[in-house]
Amino acid sequence: MRVVFMGTPEFAVKVLEAMIDAGHEVAGVYTQPDKRKGRGKTMQYPPVKEAALKSGIPVFQPERIKDQEVVEELRTLQPEIIVVVAFGQILPEAVLTLPPFGCVNVHASLLPRLRGAAPIQQAIIQGESVSGVTTMYMAKGLDTGDMIEQVQVPIDANETGGSYQDKLAEAGAQLCLSTLEKIKAGTAKRIPQDERQSTYAHRLDKAMGKLDFQRPAEELERLIRGLNPWPSAYTSLRGKNLKIFAAEVEPGNPEQEPGTVIAVDKTGFTVQCNPGSLRICSLQPEGKKRMDSAAFLLGYSVVPGMRLGEEDS
Repeated sequence: MRVVFMGTPEFAVKVLEAMIDAGHEVAGVYTQPDKRKGRGKTMQYPPVKEAALKSGIPVFQPERIKDQEVVEELRTLQPEIIVVVAFGQILPEAVLTLPPFGCVNVHASLLPRLRGAAPIQQAIIQGESVSGVTTMYMAKGLDTGDMIEQVQVPIDANETGGSYQDKLAEAGAQLCLSTLEKIKAGTAKRIPQDERQSTYAHRLDKAMGKLDFQRPAEELERLIRGLNPWPSAYTSLRGKNLKIFAAEVEPGNPEQEPGTVIAVDKTGFTVQCNPGSLRICSLQPEGKKRMDSAAFLLGYSVVPGMRLGEEDS
């Protein structure tokens, strides 16, 4: 099929590459504008742009997909179908109705659960044992269109946002190919979503990673895994930022105040929560590289009774 692809992050790259490898004619790729990142504020391409350029596919980066000149530009590409994967902009009706086979979205959840911008991370944070990928016909609402196909992908006990994203990207690529075949053959189903079952996965931001040790250890451990590698969970030690990338739940000591270091040995340290405790396994001190707790303790003094999350700790 003649396809226009719209996507931006690494998750979308697998779908694009799968369509190219399967022989679909990708007439153009739409992605978000380049952004400055890092301490040096160097300009970086979105991952989808890099993948498209490697394959010699024209790339378009409009600030607003709904602008009339952008819609007309898109029309000249004459797509049979538009495939959207985490593009980052809401498509106007003029785009949704442009291709004869419509616009199809590859969404990283089992809709109608976890609609929205961060379904991968929220599935882990909310303690789901399984999520997956859904293909759907796009409509005006946010992830509300009729579903076509779904595939379930289990969430392992030590799953992180990064590792689960990789799994869903692979699953989504294969599901997209299956869906395109069915649409071309005229056998694709339209399955309405049950609005009563819908939930929402809010967009990630750095503030949500702040560890509140007044919360249960199990909840914080899921938060740590879900936000690994970005934006990452964090706390502070002696007023310095401390990112946390991995931790283990332990029983803890209910007589200790949440946030208190209750045990230290050569391999790590344990922090009281409410209830339970977290044994910190992998972290990144402010201005340093990520390391395991054993390496951290070689250069930083941590003793029982210290408090995490306090400016003067």
